[in-house]
Amino acid sequence: MSSASEPKPPALERRLGAFSATTLIVGSMIGSGIFIAPSIMAGQVASPGVLLGLWIVGGVLTLLGALSYGELAAMMPHAGGQYVYLREAFGPGTAFLYGWTLFLVIQTGFHAAVSIAFAKYLGVLGLPVGESDVLLQLGPITISSASAVACVVIAVLTAINCLGVREGAAVQDVLTVLKVAAVVALVALGLASGRGSVAHFSPAFSTELGPVAQAAGLGFLAACGVAMSKTLFAYDAWNTVTFAAGEIREPKKNLPRSLLFGTVITTVAYTAAAATYLYVLAPSDMASVPENRVAAEVATITLGRVGLVAVVVAILVSTFGCTNGLILGGARVFFAMARDGVFFRRAGEVHPRFHTPVAALVLQGLWSCVLALSGSYDALLTYLTFASLSFNALTVVGLFTLRRTQPDAERPYRVWGYPVVPAIYLAGALFFLLYIFVGAPRESLIGLAIVALGLPAYVAFRRAGAATTPA
Repeated sequence: MSSASEPKPPALERRLGAFSATTLIVGSMIGSGIFIAPSIMAGQVASPGVLLGLWIVGGVLTLLGALSYGELAAMMPHAGGQYVYLREAFGPGTAFLYGWTLFLVIQTGFHAAVSIAFAKYLGVLGLPVGESDVLLQLGPITISSASAVACVVIAVLTAINCLGVREGAAVQDVLTVLKVAAVVALVALGLASGRGSVAHFSPAFSTELGPVAQAAGLGFLAACGVAMSKTLFAYDAWNTVTFAAGEIREPKKNLPRSLLFGTVITTVAYTAAAATYLYVLAPSDMASVPENRVAAEVATITLGRVGLVAVVVAILVSTFGCTNGLILGGARVFFAMARDGVFFRRAGEVHPRFHTPVAALVLQGLWSCVLALSGSYDALLTYLTFASLSFNALTVVGLFTLRRTQPDAERPYRVWGYPVVPAIYLAGALFFLLYIFVGAPRESLIGLAIVALGLPAYVAFRRAGAATTPA
């Protein structure tokens, strides 16, 4: 029997307020997607109305999902967020498959993709950095300068987040304010420059395909599905705040509010930015932008070299801050898994001085670097989006399940419009999952294969008995 005077093991502390919770969402969502993805999307779909509509639909779909998650977050404000919701709704096996996929491709894939985007924009400043700048060729694996820079970014931000959740959140607060200001400036200056044309919006709607979709022989809906995967990538990470729920003050109130406000702010910013790009560049021009740096191209046309440098610096800040938020949140899921005995034991430990899951952060950072060295930005976007959207949809199914199996559980917040709101989210998610699969079957199957690999891994962790005693 332990002595009453024996010191308690270190634990996570609730140090984040409502503002930091909201900036964690906005900062994690606004990263590289809105600055690069529109060019990739224009390669699939040439209709300006459809391109803009995909951003609006993506925002509405995300908002419906966030409203649904708000109920789960207020009901179970624990570290691990979505992992915990799936565990309560469907059992530890399903929750593990989510955490496993989050570790192998979703969260770490986001780290890699956004960090590679950071590196791609360094190339705009004249530095010899890009995915086409090969440093090393190892058989089928090509290591570019962009991948190497991405690894440095991941390492630096992992180190900062190891020092404390306040330190990580402080960086997030500052960078989020700066990046939102950058998007606002880009939109305002782009529209006010007079260098664009409303003719780029005509005809508003058509079934015309972009050059990439034409070359691949895709149908219109399949092309929309692939384009939508890039939009959903940009919107994804809205659930990151739930991962850090164990460190948020007054979580039953602040979590639902931050999910709502963070999603709305991001949707407005994305839609305005996409409209500005279309005003300055026709869809065919967007599709042919070198390295897909559409924001840099718009800045050059509207503001010249000085404006280009200013916007690129702002984008670097944005992608840096996005990666920081993703790193902060993701490690908390692996921490929760380790506490449940289904992940590496060390990942469930809290540093006695910094009160952060240092081992989980380091392990996450190492695998993120592996993905950054092995995959291109475009490929990472598609297979991680398919896997992420699949689990997001399953989590909303869990909302229905918990309403039935735990009807008397405390619910400080109940999703508005239940069951219609979550049902619409599910319908939209399933529609786009189908057509993402049709348009990019190889990448989608890779995502499914990674999920399936979690089955033997789950058995192995359970047999190893890696459980630790919660603090």
